[in-house]
Amino acid sequence: MQINQWHYLHSEPEAKGIFKQQPDDFIVQEILGYAPLGEGEHIYLWVRKEGLNTAYLAEQIAKFAQLPLRAVTYAGRKDKHSVSEQWFGVHKPGKAEYDWTKLDVPGATVLKAIRHNKKLRTGVLKGNKFTILLRDVIETDALEKRIEQVNISGVPNYYGPQRFGDSRYDPKGSNLVLAEKMLEGEAIRNRNKRSMAISALRSWLFNEVVSERIAAGYFNQPLQGDVMSLAGNASYFVSEHIDESIKQRLADRDIYISGPLWGKGELASTGTALALEKSVISKHPKVSKTLADLGLEQERRPIVLYPSNLTWTWQQNNLRISFDLPSGTFATSILREILHIESIDTGNNE
Repeated sequence: MQINQWHYLHSEPEAKGIFKQQPDDFIVQEILGYAPLGEGEHIYLWVRKEGLNTAYLAEQIAKFAQLPLRAVTYAGRKDKHSVSEQWFGVHKPGKAEYDWTKLDVPGATVLKAIRHNKKLRTGVLKGNKFTILLRDVIETDALEKRIEQVNISGVPNYYGPQRFGDSRYDPKGSNLVLAEKMLEGEAIRNRNKRSMAISALRSWLFNEVVSERIAAGYFNQPLQGDVMSLAGNASYFVSEHIDESIKQRLADRDIYISGPLWGKGELASTGTALALEKSVISKHPKVSKTLADLGLEQERRPIVLYPSNLTWTWQQNNLRISFDLPSGTFATSILREILHIESIDTGNNE
């Protein structure tokens, strides 16, 4: 299974640059979307980490607080090869507090601790702010025009290479390699690796559908029977008729065309959109059957991704670019449409 075949929306870029030469070339800050109240049985920790994966740091916080691991939560995983500022939740009823300055984990600093009345749950994030330094950029006349084009038109909402791992560095551990073993009936006993393999398989099939839609010329063009996702939530509806109202809502980014996250049951799309989606899925019967047999439910995901608050500056031949994205989306999908990036790290390091 390959991940380099997916189509570009704005044609393949010409410019090149180096990505993640050092951790602070990739800065991620979570956007929680609500403010902790200052009281309650949950302690929210705002933590800066560098060179650490999220799950490991959660384990260290639990040990420091002398609590079971289940008492420590986080809203999302952040790349190990980055400087990340993210929230952790610690379930600690009562008035007892900790001196978080004594959390001795190299690469981690607790910037703030504040109580809240609700548990910090996975997926609760509104989004993430990315500040990225791309080094030794081989500039072309079209580069800044492409950035402006991405800002206006968005990019395919592909799952990024982090989701799939990188078999160049770990042939046995790549998530897609594990997924292929799963397709052949091999059991994956490690629970975390199995989960990552399933996620990679489902994400790969979604990317296939999006890519095929671009190739067919229907990425920005709504089709009869398309499933429209409402902006800001997981609700959707089937658009049986494409009228000016639908087109205007798409232009206003009030709704988005969606693609399938495969599972058991029937596709939600109908008509022309259903035919297009089925034509792609039918090319990968083993993948779709495996995902359905696992008991996953049919879900939907927008096929377009728009950055917000996008800015960029030049520092000699280095390009610093900053933007916000909704949770569950990938900064690399934005970068992919702008320039070819040479990544220094090893792929999936969450």
